[in-house]
Amino acid sequence: MVKAVWNGTTIAESDATIVVEGNHYFPRDAVRSEVLRPSPTTSRCGWKGTANYYSIEIDGTANQDAAWYYAEPLPAAAHIKGRVAFWKNVKIE
Repeated sequence: MVKAVWNGTTIAESDATIVVEGNHYFPRDAVRSEVLRPSPTTSRCGWKGTANYYSIEIDGTANQDAAWYYAEPLPAAAHIKGRVAFWKNVKIE
C-alpha cells in the first residue's frame, strides 16, 4: 500500500498508483477530498498536457499547490486521467 503523508497525516492511500516520471499518481477516490483546496495554478507538460493544482490544508496549515492532476491529459498520458500526484514535502511511503 502506497501512502501520501503530509505533516503526519495520511492524505492518500492506494495499492493502485501509477508511477510516471518518478511520481505516484493516486486514484482520485483514494485521496481525502476534505484536505484539498482548488488552486488557480496551472502548468504545461509537452506530453501530458495542462496540469491543475490543489493546495493541501490540514488543521489550518496550508501547503500551496502541493498536489496536481491532469483533467484532460494528452493521449500519451490518458492513463493518469482522474489521478492525483504530490510534491512539496508530501512524503510517499
